[in-house]
Amino acid sequence: MKAVFLACNQSMYDAVMDLMKELEIRGFTGWEELMGCGTRDGEPHLGSHAWPTMNSALISVVEDKKADEFLARLRQLDEENDQQGLRAFAWNIEQTI
Repeated sequence: MKAVFLACNQSMYDAVMDLMKELEIRGFTGWEELMGCGTRDGEPHLGSHAWPTMNSALISVVEDKKADEFLARLRQLDEENDQQGLRAFAWNIEQTI
């Protein structure tokens, strides 16, 4: 199992939800409003007067194979929307209850 975490511009949240539905990823925890700034380029998302955009984030624990497919599709979504900002990564999960 892997925990996939992603943060993205709020404008991309619906596309991420559609992707999760398509991949039959049901369980997740999400955060609607986060601030952040990318490490490479793009504008900060700080929710301020100067930088009003905000991010959203979610985490989902999925089977390894599905995590790989999810990350690949997220990479594609990011490449198609390179000015919006999307970052994702996965951790190995040792136990669940």
